Amino acid sequence: MNNDRTRTSPGRAADPRRRARRPVRRAGLLGSEPELITHHVHNGTEPDDPPTVPILRPRRGQPPSRPRPTTAADLRKRRWRRIRRIAYVAAGLFFVVPAIAFLVTYLAVDVPSPENVAQAQGQAVTYLFSDGTEMGKDVPSGGNRQILAPNQIPDVVKKAVIATEDASFETNSGFDVSGILRAAYNQVTGGSGGGSTISQQYIKNASGDDEPTLSRKWVELAKSFKMNQTYEKADIITAYLNIIYFGRGAYGIQAAAQAFFGKDVGQLDYSQAALLAGLIQQPGRSENTAVATSRWTTALDRMLKNGYLTPAQRAAAKFPAPIPLRESRQAGALNPFLKKQVRAELAAQGIDEKQYYSGGFQVFTTIDPRAQQAAEKAVAEGMADQTDDRILSALVAVDPKTGGVLAYYGGDPIVKGPNGEDQAGRDWADEPHNPGSSMKPFDLAAFLKLGRGLDARFDGTSPRTFPGVDLPIRNAGDSSSCSQQCTVAEAMQRSTNTVFYDMVLNVTKPSGVAEAAQEAGIRTTENGGRSTLFTGDNNISIGGGGTQVTAADMASGYATFAAGGVQRDRHFVQKVTNANGETAYEAKIRSTDAFADNDPQKSAQIAGNVTAALAPVIPFSRLTCPAGHECAGKTGTQQHTPQNDEPASAANANSQTWMVGYTPSVSAAVWVGGDGDKALRGPGGGPLFGSTLAGPMWNRFMQLYLTGRPAERFTRVQAISSPQDRVQVQVQPQQEQPQQQQQQRNSVDFGDRGNRQQNDQLEQLRQFQQRLQQLQDQQRGRRRP
Repeated sequence: MNNDRTRTSPGRAADPRRRARRPVRRAGLLGSEPELITHHVHNGTEPDDPPTVPILRPRRGQPPSRPRPTTAADLRKRRWRRIRRIAYVAAGLFFVVPAIAFLVTYLAVDVPSPENVAQAQGQAVTYLFSDGTEMGKDVPSGGNRQILAPNQIPDVVKKAVIATEDASFETNSGFDVSGILRAAYNQVTGGSGGGSTISQQYIKNASGDDEPTLSRKWVELAKSFKMNQTYEKADIITAYLNIIYFGRGAYGIQAAAQAFFGKDVGQLDYSQAALLAGLIQQPGRSENTAVATSRWTTALDRMLKNGYLTPAQRAAAKFPAPIPLRESRQAGALNPFLKKQVRAELAAQGIDEKQYYSGGFQVFTTIDPRAQQAAEKAVAEGMADQTDDRILSALVAVDPKTGGVLAYYGGDPIVKGPNGEDQAGRDWADEPHNPGSSMKPFDLAAFLKLGRGLDARFDGTSPRTFPGVDLPIRNAGDSSSCSQQCTVAEAMQRSTNTVFYDMVLNVTKPSGVAEAAQEAGIRTTENGGRSTLFTGDNNISIGGGGTQVTAADMASGYATFAAGGVQRDRHFVQKVTNANGETAYEAKIRSTDAFADNDPQKSAQIAGNVTAALAPVIPFSRLTCPAGHECAGKTGTQQHTPQNDEPASAANANSQTWMVGYTPSVSAAVWVGGDGDKALRGPGGGPLFGSTLAGPMWNRFMQLYLTGRPAERFTRVQAISSPQDRVQVQVQPQQEQPQQQQQQRNSVDFGDRGNRQQNDQLEQLRQFQQRLQQLQDQQRGRRRP
């Protein structure tokens, strides 16, 4: 019997190297007790948690063994293993994948050359009349620029731009990580400043794409990096300086040197270079002296910080005043005043000064060639006989149905300077002036908004004193005075100052007039316009004092009356197309009920009553409507304030005159006056009036423009009336003021003057009363059950 515990195969000796196996104890048969079946898995409930220390199956011939317990160190190792694996995945997502994508983008993009960029940026803008015929071209001053080589641009210019725009230019690879992070931080915290390098700015300007999108920025970074891998730094800064915009229509450093200093770039000193470098950030404000000075200071400080200037040079630097901006460089190419208005309108719509010359745009304006020609001819004929060279003029016509400007004449674009030299003229159509009595229709609109009517009665005698008013209020002569029971309708026809002063002071208040004028379309300085509606005193009622309005605003305001109380924004541009014929911008006509929110019938009724009051003013002022066309309007005159060194006759002179009138299809404003308060005289030495020079100009324009066009009539509306308007006015007799006070009445005496024969006055009054009676009869007829 073999006592060895190790089994062997028959005929095979036992291997002494093999470890004897311990016999496995079997349950039951070997006498060991079976384990109790107490686990949940056996009784049909949920399974137990796994044992803390699992039992491993032993290898054949080995006894079962238990592994050592898991320690805290083992758990930490497992956690860090998981973290490393997640980090590897994140690195792949955030670094490897973007790197591959960046490589693909890098291989796919090209860096545009300065020559191609210059060709795209230097495209002229073509202006078209409303009928599609060409008006003219706006050629950029940089259109004939020269693409310079690196050795043609002095180091002082390059260093000024590098210090101001990208201090790390010499060392970065096309983008600056710290700059990008700084820009991101500024955006989050509301700060200012970007992170674009010179290379990135070049790419952005070369592509013309400035959309704040991640895809655009991604491509920009790839192109910037490729540019720095392809070109030398000297070539990159040169390319940048050849295409960047500096203001004044100048693209490229050579064009900028000519536009701002009248010299070649090689002749610029460090102070001039600093100004141009500073203007890169704000080229559209190059004519703002405060902004230009601030940017010049910033550029010099950064040049000093980067070691490009010595402290002595920085201390000695003086601001290099640019040469005067001359519109005469493009004289004859396009009306500069019209171009100014169009460019301002496009800038407000997102086509700024930088993009203006880069799109090959065609600008379809609202200007009617027939109306523009009629405006220029009417002004030329009216001014032909004037001997006072201080007299200036402007004419603006607006389409009441669209708000589009039909004609725009702001005066001579080129005038003589004090030494006989040519210099740019001023746009007098966009300069505010005292409107005089042409402001009274807005007084009336405010009055009608309160439910009062044309049959309301006021004391129209002159002079009159009012509580709290130092000087008496006077009418402008016998023809402007009215009775003690003067209706508003007659007061408008005669332009009776005392009535409208009383109306505003005691009924509408100055704020009511200002509100009505703005509702009609007057753009004040508070809402982006040029006009001022001063409500600190009552002079707004007769268009004097601090109230000043532009001719363009007067044409727009009266256009709202012509349109039956519908106000439409004044604009010069119908649409803009790019070089591919695609629409880049198209005007949207916004219409509002001017004098009554969400009540077009009431707004139309108010405007119609204003028109009924203004219609008799035309014949009363010895003007006529074009054949077949109904028209309405109002003259205006601002009296000159005599100075101590002027003769006594200066007290009877006027400084501003107006005629504003309309038909259903056109509203036109004519201003004739001086630059400030000048005692203007006509050819015979007599004073100017709205009815004697501005009126005939308006009359001539309307005749030229509307003759042969379909006949027009205003829409009839109900007359507005109130029971209190029939109350008789109680008038106290007044003493005539001394002669000295009469000479001091200038601050409140702004009415129209003129000598009218008595029979003409009675006839015009009879016609108006007949028209008013028709309106009232119509109103009563509609009220009958």
